[in-house]
Amino acid sequence: MIYAAAPFAITAAGHCEKRFRVDDWCASHVQRSARFSRKMTERIEQRYCIKFCQKLGDSQNQTIRKIQQVFGEDAMGITQIKEWFNRFKDGRTSAESEQRCGRPQTARSAAVVERVRNLVMADRRLTMREIAEKVGVSKDSAHAILRDDLNMNRVAAKFVPKLLSPEQKDLRRDVAQDLLDTANTDPGFLNTVITGDESWVYRYDPETKRQSSQWKHPESPRPKKARQVRSKIKVMLTVFFDVRGIVHHEYAPEGQTVTKEYYHDVLQRLRDAVRRKRPDMWTANNCTCITTTPPHIHPN
Repeated sequence: MIYAAAPFAITAAGHCEKRFRVDDWCASHVQRSARFSRKMTERIEQRYCIKFCQKLGDSQNQTIRKIQQVFGEDAMGITQIKEWFNRFKDGRTSAESEQRCGRPQTARSAAVVERVRNLVMADRRLTMREIAEKVGVSKDSAHAILRDDLNMNRVAAKFVPKLLSPEQKDLRRDVAQDLLDTANTDPGFLNTVITGDESWVYRYDPETKRQSSQWKHPESPRPKKARQVRSKIKVMLTVFFDVRGIVHHEYAPEGQTVTKEYYHDVLQRLRDAVRRKRPDMWTANNCTCITTTPPHIHPN
């Protein structure tokens, strides 16, 4: 290539360097294209060789050895050889690569946004991949539509002890508001409240540090013990307490189901405990019992 032409000789030095860089890039691009073309041609030749070996009845291992022996460092990978061997074995005849459908649609048109909205509204647990496949866009476009156009984020469901109906929520709100109003109007109201709850208590068989100690030589490894795992044996504990401490507690008998009859007996024992441990509350007949257990109605 000659750059000594008169018009070029009078060009500024910066333009000369730019021209050289462009020509170098073009030459490099042509060389890469030529290498890629030769590589694809060699790959197709190797595929025909794989097909030839498969038709002759060679095994996969025999075909791999022959391809590596003939093509050396330019041989296809073992995984690719096995893949094309199985394709020809399944009846494929062409060694050419299949035509690809191209990149997925990335346009964020109003129709695409509306389609994504309808899909998410119908099933809010769809993954990004599922949305992209159903709409026919890339995952990045689907994510951009959800985040920018629909202003939506994927969050995990919040754990709650129990799912309540709207009526149950309204009832709990009203009760909580009544208690709050009473506490605000009567500063001593909380001193008259006794609350209770139930919980499973598991049995453990812990081993103390002294009990687990043992004699060993200096070169012997230190003994190990596993972390304590709670036993399958458990019992139901019911506790009632106020601002001054525990008023009454008891363990449910093994196999006992918490029914209204059983809970009525528990409340009778709580009544006796209040008479003994909180005589001031018993005398003033000023006690409010609040429990998280569902209400049990007794005919008496």
